[in-house]
Amino acid sequence: MPGSQKFKPTYILIALNIAVYAYTSYVSGSFLSTGYSVLLQYGQVNDFVINSGYYYQLFTSMFIHADITHIVGNMLFLLIFGLRAEEMFSLPEYLSIYFLGGLTGNLFSLLLLDSSTISVGASGAIFAMFGAAIIYARRSFRQSIIGALIYAFFLLFLSSGIGVNNFAHLGGLVTGLVIGYVLATRRKPELRYTVSYSYSPFL
Repeated sequence: MPGSQKFKPTYILIALNIAVYAYTSYVSGSFLSTGYSVLLQYGQVNDFVINSGYYYQLFTSMFIHADITHIVGNMLFLLIFGLRAEEMFSLPEYLSIYFLGGLTGNLFSLLLLDSSTISVGASGAIFAMFGAAIIYARRSFRQSIIGALIYAFFLLFLSSGIGVNNFAHLGGLVTGLVIGYVLATRRKPELRYTVSYSYSPFL
């Protein structure tokens, strides 16, 4: 059984994200949005990462959210996809998917977006959880992964828009799909036995 079910990392990550938002709200002086100075310090500012060595922002930006609607939406999807992933992956696998997905999404943003871009949010990590869970479920039962890929990229398309970091979403999704596929391929399926009984009134 996946060890992550015992620790419920989804709830821990949600609580951590909310705690960070509460702190940044306090520092910003507003519960509705995060101040610009906080975004510059803890978000991912591509220019700062590239030219000033603020590499820590690749990690801290995963826990920073722009406003209340941003964190509420992200935490809702983390709850949905995270709890599903807990049923499939061990704790180390779960955390690896989450943080590698978030980091890859941030690296995509760093390499493909303008140097003045500021990126924040857990979306890349959440897309990684979604991608890993959906392809793992298909691959574990030796079913075609085409449907899973179509569904994954359709959701990616629906989430795109103005002000949305599409590259972070894409990086996280691709990372989750790759990790989920590899884990499903390497893990032996559970053997299930079915025992049937017949009843005869003459015995």
